[in-house]
Amino acid sequence: MMSEFSGKVAIVTGSSSGIGEAIARRLHALGAAVVVNSASTTEAGEKLAKELGDNAIYVQADISDKAAGERLLAATIERFGKLDILVNNAGWTTVVPHTDLDALSDEIFARTFAVNVTGTWMLTKAAMPYLKLSDDGNVVNITSIAGVRPAGSSIAYAMTKAALNHMTLLLAKSHGPVRVNAVAPGLVATPWTKDWQTHHENVKARAPLKRSATPDDIADAVLGLLRARYATGQILVVDGGLTLVV
Repeated sequence: MMSEFSGKVAIVTGSSSGIGEAIARRLHALGAAVVVNSASTTEAGEKLAKELGDNAIYVQADISDKAAGERLLAATIERFGKLDILVNNAGWTTVVPHTDLDALSDEIFARTFAVNVTGTWMLTKAAMPYLKLSDDGNVVNITSIAGVRPAGSSIAYAMTKAALNHMTLLLAKSHGPVRVNAVAPGLVATPWTKDWQTHHENVKARAPLKRSATPDDIADAVLGLLRARYATGQILVVDGGLTLVV
């Protein structure tokens, strides 16, 4: 029997753990060939690709480096001969209070934009000719509710996610039939947020669904957009209803 995504090839950036890992696992389980990627956690990425087995490879690449992003794409085409799905999940942030402008150094600001915006843009631009050859080429950007509300781990981070949301709309408008959508999560329980107990408790107390998201919740949303073949230019907020009340 053919699985739902059999014959499809997907790159999931930043997929050695957390949200990206969940997306990679779900796509592979549904038949897709998957390229696992990370900037630095090579051991975890290699382990995941080996665990997935057939039709999975790992490629180390920091997408903020244009040459590395091009190498990621070239390795995908060399191994699988095509590209149908690009999930732009890789991102970078560090916690900086919004009230402390001095703490948001030029270096932090530049690094946040280099990975979250410039790197995502360069990889998407390079991938677009291959996606246009697919019978249903897709880009799914993982953004954040920080891109639609004045929130987030830093002002720079929130600015980058807002930029990605708008990039999603612009590319969807100008580069059909490739479909370009975004998933904007609220707080997600990942290795990155494991020490954010106060934040998780606040979400549990205030969000209508009374919990933080899991990586699989975000993977569900990505799969939903991939399955919705007439949807493009959508920013799907997945936050348990938190932005309805804050």
